[in-house]
Amino acid sequence: MKKPSLSPTARRADIIPLKEGLEALVRAYRLGGKLNEVTVVASWERVMGKAVALKTKEVYVSKGKLFVRLTSAPLKHELVMAKTRVLEMLNAEVGTQVVNEVVFL
Repeated sequence: MKKPSLSPTARRADIIPLKEGLEALVRAYRLGGKLNEVTVVASWERVMGKAVALKTKEVYVSKGKLFVRLTSAPLKHELVMAKTRVLEMLNAEVGTQVVNEVVFL
């Protein structure tokens, strides 16, 4: 007797969606924290805007601190004054508390 054939849209039990597979892989190798740090650095221009990004020389995360090297002293002063707002915006972009402190260099 022949088995009933599955339709092309039917899902087999051993197949999982790609998103779930990638999330499981990130959890298994404990890469979530580093992936979130990379997301913060990559989203700097989108969150802060083009004008700030043009004056930014370097952005990196180390031990929960975001380090930003700027080429403009007045911009640095403005961002230092708005440090908590910058921190909130970046963590909101990622969706979790990744950065605890922002240091402007």
